[in-house]
Amino acid sequence: MSTSIGTLAVIGVGLIGGSLARALRAAGKVNQIVGCGRGKANLDEAVALGVIDRSTHDIAEAVRDADVVFLSVPLGAMRGAFAAMRGSLPATALITDGGSAKGSVVADCRAAAPELLARFVPGHPIAGTENNGVAASFAELYQNRRVILTPLAENDAASVVRVREMWQACGAEVTEMPVQHHDEVLAATSHLPHMLAFGLVDMLARLKENDEVFRYAAGGFRDFTRIASSNPVMWRDICIANRQALGPMLAAFADEMNELAARIGAADGDALLAIFERAKAARDRYVDGLK
Repeated sequence: MSTSIGTLAVIGVGLIGGSLARALRAAGKVNQIVGCGRGKANLDEAVALGVIDRSTHDIAEAVRDADVVFLSVPLGAMRGAFAAMRGSLPATALITDGGSAKGSVVADCRAAAPELLARFVPGHPIAGTENNGVAASFAELYQNRRVILTPLAENDAASVVRVREMWQACGAEVTEMPVQHHDEVLAATSHLPHMLAFGLVDMLARLKENDEVFRYAAGGFRDFTRIASSNPVMWRDICIANRQALGPMLAAFADEMNELAARIGAADGDALLAIFERAKAARDRYVDGLK
């Protein structure tokens, strides 16, 4: 990043927003960080930890002197955040976000503050943990992780470059793709796995013998279901926001599970082996092979 950010306003100082603030401060790429959120205890902790310099509960106040605004609120709160900053945002300030579904965020900006579209460069860091709150944030979260930008037709090239450089200063690998394509890709690679983890744990929790089931859960179960500890409100909003892409993906997976159940029921070892070998080869090639 060639120049530092004078004032960064982080709206939503949790794992994602807090880690961005920590990373930019560690890189020496920000002069002042203003944090905004609803929880006083979390904001006070953010100040005490040195993640932000000062805090406010008022979005309009938070963005008043900002050079860059990072929106890290639940998807259901995005429209209200855009509306709240109207009239207070400096004319040269840029806005970006960390939302997991881009179509809904762009639609929210268009509906609530269409005049801000030119200065809003949507983004999505593909990073995180199952933990929440500013105490869970850390400066290294984005190192060697991917960040996807989904520039809009209204954005000028210089604005996109500034946001790209901000993420690169955090150690991230930045790529670009269209909004709709992003939402389709994330429905398959992120949103669907979370639905599987939530659904599996919920199903097992409702079994009569659930205490015994969880008592004897092995490492594979813990690894697979770790993401079911993620923020329920956030994931409710993601499901609703990306329902057009996620719904068909879930339906396709249900068909796959029904087919798998049928092959097991028929003791069709050849078909099962073919499925497992195909899956192993795909994972080895496309996941473990990624650099």
